[in-house]
Amino acid sequence: MANFLSRLLVGAALLPLTLGVVWLGGWWLFALAMAMAAVGIHELCLVTRPLRPMLIAGYGGVTLTVLGAQLGGTEWALGGFASTIALAFVMKGVSDTKGSATVSVATTVLGVAWIGLGASFLLLLRDIPAHGRLACFAVLLAIFASDTFAFFGGRLLGRHKLAPTLSPGKTWEGLAFGIAAAVFVVWISTYGRSWLTQGDALLLGVAVAVAAPLGDLFESGLKRDMNVKDTGKILGGHGGVLDRVDSLLFAIPVAYYVVAAFGKA
Repeated sequence: MANFLSRLLVGAALLPLTLGVVWLGGWWLFALAMAMAAVGIHELCLVTRPLRPMLIAGYGGVTLTVLGAQLGGTEWALGGFASTIALAFVMKGVSDTKGSATVSVATTVLGVAWIGLGASFLLLLRDIPAHGRLACFAVLLAIFASDTFAFFGGRLLGRHKLAPTLSPGKTWEGLAFGIAAAVFVVWISTYGRSWLTQGDALLLGVAVAVAAPLGDLFESGLKRDMNVKDTGKILGGHGGVLDRVDSLLFAIPVAYYVVAAFGKA
């Protein structure tokens, strides 16, 4: 309980700053996304050190991916991500590290896909014509609300474990509370703005609320696999950057494609 409350306070402190940068957009948001991606890939490479990921290739991959999103949109972001395969292969070839080349390259590429593309879609969602700022606000607030209500709902009424092996504290009841909170936040954020229909807002809220805990579970599984408690110490007792943005890295790309499916991107 104390750990979550501590995490909640950190999130509540960082949320206004993030929303402020999203409001500004442009290169300000690029700087935030780039910092998040660079620190995140660094943390991941440290956590997965036994798998011998290529840190320089990871840095290069996330930089090209996020920069591609800023300069050329989705196609350039995917092109930057694809370059990671070549970068990781070359770096493995010229390095003197032992271990499987397949595992090293795959770990590096996975990190850039998870962190680099996740950060890039924050830029891509913000760049949606006319409604990008509103979309980012709605999704970020929905992620925060989903995490908060899922925890307290699970604490109060949780009886059935969602994923006991990966995260024993999560429950199906908490997930239901989180979905309800995310749907409400997206609905209230878009109500009366003739951007999304009520049905579209409902679907977007559900998508965000489902993707957010999946991101959390993904990171929990990775940490359990690597036998670590936190991905870093940059936030002191609150862990690393990845410990704070794990939900966002899954939910933002999902939100972008849901909005694109509505013909709004």
